[in-house]
Amino acid sequence: MENQTEPGKWELLHNELQTELDQYKRELKEIALMLEQSQLEVNKLAQRNASITAHMQQVQTQFESLPRVDIRMTYDSALDAQQRLFVMRGQLEKLQNDQNHMNHHVATLEKMIQLMEGGGHPKENRMRGAGDSAFTVERIIQAQEAERQHLSRQMHDGPAQALSNFILLTEIAMRLFDMDQAKAREELENLKAAATGTFQKVRDFIFDLRPMMLDDLGLMPTLKRYVEAFKEQTGVDVRFSMTGMERRLESYQEVMIFRAVQELLGNAAHHSQASQVKLSMDMGENAVKLVVEDDGKGFDTDLMEDRPGLGLKLIRERVEMMNGYMDITSDAGQGTRVIFQIPASNTLTGVS
Repeated sequence: MENQTEPGKWELLHNELQTELDQYKRELKEIALMLEQSQLEVNKLAQRNASITAHMQQVQTQFESLPRVDIRMTYDSALDAQQRLFVMRGQLEKLQNDQNHMNHHVATLEKMIQLMEGGGHPKENRMRGAGDSAFTVERIIQAQEAERQHLSRQMHDGPAQALSNFILLTEIAMRLFDMDQAKAREELENLKAAATGTFQKVRDFIFDLRPMMLDDLGLMPTLKRYVEAFKEQTGVDVRFSMTGMERRLESYQEVMIFRAVQELLGNAAHHSQASQVKLSMDMGENAVKLVVEDDGKGFDTDLMEDRPGLGLKLIRERVEMMNGYMDITSDAGQGTRVIFQIPASNTLTGVS
């Protein structure tokens, strides 16, 4: 029975990956067409903007003699042209980013499919040893690319777009100084508020990408800070407790545990729709144990291996690569409990 079931699952996974690859290739063709059209539109708008700018220079030479209405119309046309150009350039940049990320994803999927076609089903790979390790590496790479793509889109849709708006707001304020200083001051206040909000978003993105606290202060202060920020952003009541001797771990261990907490808390809030999460860590003399328990809607653990997501499976693989173990308990409507433990001997300097 196992010989029939295992290859069947392997073939099913192969077909799912091939379907996903075909879908990405179709989307890449659509993006290429949209890129071509957007580039043409940007070129047209750039020409129009240059023409209006030249006209504005003429207006400035006749500023005292021209009617105020004509001057205002010229400035309004210039602002409209610049705004349209900013928007289209932003759209073009987003399409280019999407194209780059899809190309990376396509390359990863092609490597995975090639590996599967050349290596047989998982049981054969485990017999050889290297095949299973290679497959794990490919999944880790895919997850990393997904993380980078998510952050890149957040950066583009948030701070990058905001910076384009800053330029536009600055132009508006500069031109209003000679016409309506009160309005110009109002625009500068709006610019200051927008810049403050964007600065906080950039700090949050940097923290998600690689918290500097993790290198400077260690795992526990970083987790405490992250939990507080997570509670504010999601409204989920996270109760964090720690037992044992607080100390620094190896860098790769701290990163792995931090990323696991990010994933598990995110799952609890967004997938399990939990209202409360208990996060506990025990830093024993020879091992670190983490328990994450939520009151969400739960799921059928028997179906976890068939899920397309890589989160829980990737955590399990990383834990096992560190000679640890992981256990997941969940039922529909009964919440989820995840426990994992990794060896971590007390070899580094303790935290005072």
